[in-house]
Amino acid sequence: MAKTTPLGKGLMALLPSEEEETSSRAGDSPSGQDSPYFLCPIEQIQPNPCQPRKIFNPFELESLTNSVREKGILQPLVVRKLGPDKFELIAGERRLRAAHLADLKQVPVIVKEIDISDRLELALIENIQREALNPLEESQAYARLIEEFGLTQDTVAKRVGKKRSTVANSLRILQLPDYAKASLNDCRISAGHARVLLSVTDREQARELHDVMVSQELSVRAAEELAKKLKSRAGRKPRLRPDPGLPPSYCQTVTRSLSDYFGAKSTLIQNGGKGKLQIEYRSPAELERILALIIQEK
Repeated sequence: MAKTTPLGKGLMALLPSEEEETSSRAGDSPSGQDSPYFLCPIEQIQPNPCQPRKIFNPFELESLTNSVREKGILQPLVVRKLGPDKFELIAGERRLRAAHLADLKQVPVIVKEIDISDRLELALIENIQREALNPLEESQAYARLIEEFGLTQDTVAKRVGKKRSTVANSLRILQLPDYAKASLNDCRISAGHARVLLSVTDREQARELHDVMVSQELSVRAAEELAKKLKSRAGRKPRLRPDPGLPPSYCQTVTRSLSDYFGAKSTLIQNGGKGKLQIEYRSPAELERILALIIQEK
């Protein structure tokens, strides 16, 4: 019987050794009995139910799918055997999804004997080491390693190959209020913005700061400057609400006037104190007519 994968070695313990690579080149075994490394029919692989990653960037997945179509899967997926012609994924969720999208019939896999209790830990470590998680998912992964497996921050840092301070700072993200977590998950703010929010202890001011960061798309540096102003005004509540913009009645008057002038539907779209004007056209000729009105051609 093969030995259980040593978790302390992290992801590298899951990858095929030089001997396994040589064995697989000498003769792939569809059954997985002669070699732990072989081409497996994709329909025989089921996803890992312990997969910590919930959000997959569609653009990154599309790019990976195009690469897979052109070059195939260059690094084997790691699976464990469930039964005859049935395997469960341990590492390689993005590659498996890309293989499905690329309509591959087979993918390279390496079979490892993994205890069922170890699947979550391996999936967490694999995703963290590959930097495949967004900041919120990464902090949740660290928390699960600590809470469900009784690991210390030092041990977690060693297993994922990061500094202890990195793990500690990531865990602080879990202290964010739900609205900030949602913005982080949707990529409306970054981990840097999250750290700035955590530096503001007043709840109302933190909410105001968050809303300004999102609505005005502040950089992390600009958010830091705004946070400093908040802290320097202790006891006062500065007005940090986004610019409300133009009154609705005025916007309606402007859009009606523009629609009448151009003879085409016009829309004024506001985002705080900034916005954009849209003028619709239904044909190249109508576009030329509108342009002539704008630049006053005779």
